[in-house]
Amino acid sequence: MYLVQLLLPVSGAAASHDTVHTELRAELTARFGGVTAYSRAPAHGAWKPGEGEAVHDDVVLIEVVTEHLQAEWWRALRHRLERALEQESVLIRAVEVQML
Repeated sequence: MYLVQLLLPVSGAAASHDTVHTELRAELTARFGGVTAYSRAPAHGAWKPGEGEAVHDDVVLIEVVTEHLQAEWWRALRHRLERALEQESVLIRAVEVQML
C-alpha cells in the first residue's frame, strides 16, 4: 500500500485555488475511493531559491491510500496541477505503508 501526499498552495497567482482543490478532492475520491484533506490550518513553508531571501507560502496537504502506485498518472496530475495553480512545481510524494 502507498500513502500519496500532495502539498498544494492555498493562495497565489491562480484565479481560484479553492476550485482546483475541490475538483481535485472529488477526482481523487472517485478514483481511489476516498481522500483526506488537511485544509483548516495551512502549513507554513519556506525555501531559498538560490542566494536570495527565503520565499514563504501556505500549503494544504491532501492524501490518498492506494494499493498500486501508478507513477505516470501521478506525474501527469502534477503537471496539470502546476498549470492550474500557476506553480513552478507541486510536490507529490509517495510513501510505502503497512496497514495495521
